Amino acid sequence: MSGRDFLHAAFHDPRTHAYRVVESTVWALILSSIALLVAEPFFEEGSRGDLMLQKIDRVILWLFAIEVSTRILTFRPPELEVFNKPPLGRLRSEIFSRIRFALTPMMLVDILTVLALVPALRGLRALRLLRLLRTAKLFRYANPFQGLTHAFEEDRLLFTFAFSVLGSETILGGLSLYLVERNYNPEISSLGDGLWWALVTITTVGFGDITPITNVGRFIGGAMMIGGLFTLALFAGIVGHSLLNAVLSIREEQFRMSGYVNHIVVCGYEMGSGMLLDVLGSEIDVQEQRVVLFGPYERPRGLRPQFMWVQGDPTKESELDKARITHASTVIVTGSRRVVPQQADATTILTVFTIRSALKKSPAAAKRKRPIRIIAEVLDSENVQHARTAGSDEVIETRRVGYSLLAHAVVYPGVADATSRMVFDGHQNLYVGYLPETIDTPLTFEKLSQHLRAATGCLVIGYRDPETGKEQVNPRGDAVVTPDMEVLYLSSEPSLKGP
Repeated sequence: MSGRDFLHAAFHDPRTHAYRVVESTVWALILSSIALLVAEPFFEEGSRGDLMLQKIDRVILWLFAIEVSTRILTFRPPELEVFNKPPLGRLRSEIFSRIRFALTPMMLVDILTVLALVPALRGLRALRLLRLLRTAKLFRYANPFQGLTHAFEEDRLLFTFAFSVLGSETILGGLSLYLVERNYNPEISSLGDGLWWALVTITTVGFGDITPITNVGRFIGGAMMIGGLFTLALFAGIVGHSLLNAVLSIREEQFRMSGYVNHIVVCGYEMGSGMLLDVLGSEIDVQEQRVVLFGPYERPRGLRPQFMWVQGDPTKESELDKARITHASTVIVTGSRRVVPQQADATTILTVFTIRSALKKSPAAAKRKRPIRIIAEVLDSENVQHARTAGSDEVIETRRVGYSLLAHAVVYPGVADATSRMVFDGHQNLYVGYLPETIDTPLTFEKLSQHLRAATGCLVIGYRDPETGKEQVNPRGDAVVTPDMEVLYLSSEPSLKGP
């Protein structure tokens, strides 16, 4: 490897050891420089300590200058990696590509920092704080500062047009006012005064230090004011188009960096699933136990503010941490209504499998007291076993449940209404609970039912083996219930401690 290749790798290739050494050195210089800025106010100006800090600061600035210059000089124009050019064309690419690289936002920050070597520009030293943005790793998925940089680069033609309009208006307005009022207005003695007035006027700042006094000058001022309104609207549109998504990407990091634990994650939520949120709100306190909606779309309009939205793809293991899946209590995977049932179930099964795979690799999941429960909605009954194999703890066949109620109501009128009132209206509901410690077990199902009916008022309809998940509904009265069983019962509210 030649010396030029080594320097290029050290300043531009993050995969190399030399690059990591250079970045570590730059990081140390940034921290040292910030420490000097903090310490400087504590020393009297001109004192021995102050002079010492200034010398150290100049050494650091010179090191920054060497680093920035080397970074620019070792930059390789991308077009020369693709095309063969004659010597003159190669020289032109080398020069203009390095100029464009030096004018990128982060390089401009570095260059402005180095300009503090000029005594009159020492105030620019504070800009070195912005260098932290280049090496900061605070954001894992969507660094908003990097997004802002990309927005400037991708829409540079729009920004060039906007600044060209601003510059043209400023020059025309300032020059016109100078030519009209230079012999009448004592506040305008040079072209610079005219340009300063034009810039202040067109940006609607209006300091009032320079005011037109002639009729023509006032006409120019009015035109500048109206032009300023359109210019500000132009900038607002460009900034809104270019920077909004970059700034809003912070939301992708918001929940990952939060301290939420024991929340509920809903994967695959769509606006047609709004009833799910209604029934969730009736079952749990959404203020105490957060409900996080995790989907690949932007937050739906009209979604209530108590539900948090995290944009991401739950079928990608690398994005699950956005919703802090490893810290959740329950994950609900809903089926999409936008596609055919088989395709919706395929996405559901893939999501469940991805979550289980990520949990096996996560150190945080291994430290949990109780495992995460995954509840999956399946639209086609043929996919129930596939969803269980993928890792679902419970599988809800929503379409089959609805169709079964419809068919059952044909033969037994009133059953569907009674079931709906019992489940949906909340008068009675089905619960699963542990046996009370005050009950001596084992005992028969008949005696257990009588005891719990007298003690709590609930109606016991069966029991469940928590290991296998098999239920016995309406068993024989002499069936023996052991202490490790869970009880299935109907009640207006939970009467027994749940799992």
